[in-house]
Amino acid sequence: METLIEQGYAEARVRVRYAETDQMGVVYHANYLVWFEVGRVEFIRQLGLDYKKMEQEDGALIAVAEVTARYKAPARYDDELIVRTSLAGVRGPIVRFRYVVVRTAGEGEAETVLCEGETVHFVVGRDMKRREMPAKYVERFAAVMHRMGKKD
Repeated sequence: METLIEQGYAEARVRVRYAETDQMGVVYHANYLVWFEVGRVEFIRQLGLDYKKMEQEDGALIAVAEVTARYKAPARYDDELIVRTSLAGVRGPIVRFRYVVVRTAGEGEAETVLCEGETVHFVVGRDMKRREMPAKYVERFAAVMHRMGKKD
C-alpha cells in the first residue's frame, strides 16, 4: 500500500495479443475497458484487499455505471502496455477510478500515452440493489484518498 500511495497509482502490465487487434492492426477500442478492469483489480490487490473475497465473503459487487475513454495513440500487436490506475473518488457506495494506459518505452524512447479513462461504480449486492461498501474497503479507500490529499 505504501508504494501505491507514494506513486499515486497501481501498475498492471499487459501485452497486446493478436486477437485484440482489428483489421487495421490496431487494438480494438473495447479492449481498453478490459484493461481498465485488470488495472482496477490490481489496484485493489495492491491495497491489500481482495475483490474476489469482497464478492464471496461480503456479498458486495462493484457494478460499472459509467465509462469514459479518450484515445490518444494506437496500440498494436505485441506492444507491452502499462495500465496505471488511481482512485479518483469515493462517496458512500460510489467509487471512481482513473486510468492511463501507456506503451512501455523502448531503449532511448519515452513512454507513449495511448488512452486515458475513468470508470464510476456502485457497490451492489447479489440482487443488484445498491448497498453500502464493506467497512474494510471504506477504511482503505479513505486512507488512500487522505494520504494522497484528495477530497471528493
